[in-house]
Amino acid sequence: MTRIPINIYGLKPFLFAGLLSLSLAASAQNIKKKQTPAPESVPDTATVGFPVIPNATDAGKNGGEYLTLKQCIDYALIHQPALNKALINTDITRTTNSINLAAWLPQVNANGNLIHYIQQSNSNISTGVGTSTGTTTTGGGSGTVRSSYSNTFIPELAVSQAILSPVLLYAAKSAPLLVKQAQQVTDSTKIFLVSAVSKSFYNVLLTLQQINVLKEDTARLGKNLRDAYHQYKGGIVDETDYLQATITLNNSVAQLKQANENIIPQYAALKQLMGYEPEKNFNVSIDTVQMMADIQIDTTRQLEYEKRIEYKQIQTRKDLQSQLTSYYKYAYLPTISGFFNYSLQYANNNFSNLFSRSYPSSIVGVSLSIPIFTGFARLHNIHKSQLQEQIVHWDEVDLKSQLYKEYTSGLASYKSNLFGFNVQRKNVAMARRVYFVVNLQYKQGVVAYLNVITAESNLITAEINYTNSLFQLLSSKIDLEKAMGDITY
Repeated sequence: MTRIPINIYGLKPFLFAGLLSLSLAASAQNIKKKQTPAPESVPDTATVGFPVIPNATDAGKNGGEYLTLKQCIDYALIHQPALNKALINTDITRTTNSINLAAWLPQVNANGNLIHYIQQSNSNISTGVGTSTGTTTTGGGSGTVRSSYSNTFIPELAVSQAILSPVLLYAAKSAPLLVKQAQQVTDSTKIFLVSAVSKSFYNVLLTLQQINVLKEDTARLGKNLRDAYHQYKGGIVDETDYLQATITLNNSVAQLKQANENIIPQYAALKQLMGYEPEKNFNVSIDTVQMMADIQIDTTRQLEYEKRIEYKQIQTRKDLQSQLTSYYKYAYLPTISGFFNYSLQYANNNFSNLFSRSYPSSIVGVSLSIPIFTGFARLHNIHKSQLQEQIVHWDEVDLKSQLYKEYTSGLASYKSNLFGFNVQRKNVAMARRVYFVVNLQYKQGVVAYLNVITAESNLITAEINYTNSLFQLLSSKIDLEKAMGDITY
């Protein structure tokens, strides 16, 4: 064996330099640890500090009630002010029609004239119906009074009955169409109300679910902060891990605070749509299994214009305009009515004896009025109404284009949201798995804390995106149902 001599004295400079560098590195590490002192006590991250408002989570303690989506819609259909005004307008339309058609019934009027002549001529007076002389006014009959009286009283009962009238014929034909138009306005209000309440309801649920996600995230971050704190105090990790955990937790708490504040105006918007009393509280409740089952809809169905309330309304407009054109065309028809008048005439020079004797009279007849020339007004009205019919026609053409656009937009939005929902559901499962593995690796000292922060951020993003995609899908389904005319109430 050959021995290789080693010159220990030649290595002394190198050994000294190595020991000096190790000493300086240890000193620098100690100085670095002292730059950001850790707190003396373990931080309490179990409590968030920003609880959700009572009527968003716990109705049992504050006396509120739980309402499902159907219950919210049913409540709105009874208490919503706009809908109640539409219902009242329908009753007003019916009452207006009754007023317009009342002229078909007999019209009965009573009137009378009590006259005292201060000065009169000595000529005879005639008592024909509705005639007058220089001395008196008679009520009816065909007889004559051979002398003049200072005091007369002529009560009269007049009865008339419409037999034929173009105006009344138009009122009778348009009355059911006017009621139908008012009812369609009410139906349109109901459809809008169901859609708006549903979207507002889902918006509240979305924010509540985001609050739950952020609360879980804050709890996880709180645990991570405590672990980082203990590892830092034990000298296992650097103080940057503890600071990064604190920053991440603060950001999550800020988001949770914002979500808790946002839920208040969202509840107020839902109450306003429902007509719910502002000072009362309620909680939203939903069957998640039923909700997941309700996201499906048949996308192979074609649009049927006749099911849309807007299309029904424009058809009613077309019928009303057609009735108006017909009225102007038949405005040349005569107006025929029958009448019956009965009167009593009391006359005496002494007022105290005025009612001592009466002179009755009565007549019956038919009144006829024929429009012969109206300055071509009827022809101009016909032409105007026909032009208005053309406007309604082009409104119908434009409406069909709008309805088709709404249908295609709603269908595309639903399909894309359904695909995004399925993708986000898979992402959540994978993000949870990744976070579990990375967090376990960090605790074993395999990976840095930055990997935990990245996994945690991806998990939060995946959970929030999944929640958003779910309620976006539900909202787009409502839009598609509205576009297809399938919303029921």
